[in-house]
Amino acid sequence: MNIKESLEFNNFVIIGNTINKEKYAYKIKSSILRANKNCFSIKEDGNSLNEVPFDIDVLDLCINPKYGLEYLKDSKKTYKYVVIQPGAESDEIINYLKEHNIDYVLGCLLLAFKVYKGIEVENND
Repeated sequence: MNIKESLEFNNFVIIGNTINKEKYAYKIKSSILRANKNCFSIKEDGNSLNEVPFDIDVLDLCINPKYGLEYLKDSKKTYKYVVIQPGAESDEIINYLKEHNIDYVLGCLLLAFKVYKGIEVENND
């Protein structure tokens, strides 16, 4: 799978700061919502992947890799695909995903929504 194909899913979860309008996680969440997709944000909507009220299609890591790995290891829920934003990657995360046969891509959902869906987010959104 590639990042373009991930946009066809409906249920997204973001691990990152979706409250601060200056943060990329906030802008990614806005893009997901503008595309009429479901979006759950860790910290804003709940504190754990286990609290997500729907099946997770795409998990977006937009957080310090140390914390991203902790969320992955803590999760009892499954997800079909992981997008690892620039700066959120680590060898430990990549190895964890490979060991658990979880499909992933290093990429940017914000850019993917802009390029493939024409969805742009302003700072005042």
